[in-house]
This record gives sequence, structure tokens and C-alpha cells, in this order.
Amino acid sequence: MPFADNDGIRIHYQIEGSGPPLVLHTGFGGRLEAYYRNGFVDALKGNYQLILLDPRGQGRSDKPHDPTAYTLRKRVADVLAVLDDVGVPRSHFYGYSMGARIGFGLGLYAQDRFASLILGGMNAYPPEPHPEEDL
Repeated sequence: MPFADNDGIRIHYQIEGSGPPLVLHTGFGGRLEAYYRNGFVDALKGNYQLILLDPRGQGRSDKPHDPTAYTLRKRVADVLAVLDDVGVPRSHFYGYSMGARIGFGLGLYAQDRFASLILGGMNAYPPEPHPEEDL
């Protein structure tokens, strides 16, 4: 079971398929297994190297108790830590809901690492200000 380390936080991920890399990032409360159950992996693994991850606080990834551990920059760094662990310099990204929110952060903080961002179920702005958010 592979894990990437981001400043002491372990992020669980799995790799499936071959081809251009594509990160699949789930929404709030989701786990990477949802992409298997919902048919994404079977439909895409013949054309892409799928990089599926459990976001911090979810699934098999570490679950810090400090609310400041969940800023957008830290979540972006989690995705980058996984890409670095896999040895992928540039990838496509698909994110839904919270995953899309993190995708907006990738476009803001790490645009050179992504060939495309496919984002759904979220807009670029949080519904209300969060003092711990570092935009």
C-alpha cells in the first residue's frame, strides 16, 4: 500500500493503468475506492496512468486533528507529494467537489505541474471566509 509523505503527513495513493498520468481526486468524505465502484478505473485505465489518492483526513491517509492542517496550500502540496513519489513531473487532474476546490488551488499554486484541470461540482470561491484558509 503506497504512501507519499508531505511534511510528516502520509497520503495514501494507488496507481492503475498506463498512458499519460491522470490524478483522480475525490470530494469531501470520499475515498479513492469510489472511483473503482463507479467505473472510472475500468473505463480509463486502458488510456491513462491513473493516480488515485485518499485526501488528508479521509480513507487511509493520515488524519491530523489541527484544523490548520487542512489549508488549500497543504492539500495542494499533498497532491504534489504523491506526484513526486510516483515520479510524475506533469499530469492531468480530475477533481469533483472538494477535489475541484483543490484543483483550483493547483491552478493557482502549481500550474506548471498540470497539463489540464477537469473540475466539477465546485466554484473557485469558498462559500464563506475561513480564517485558516491561506488564499
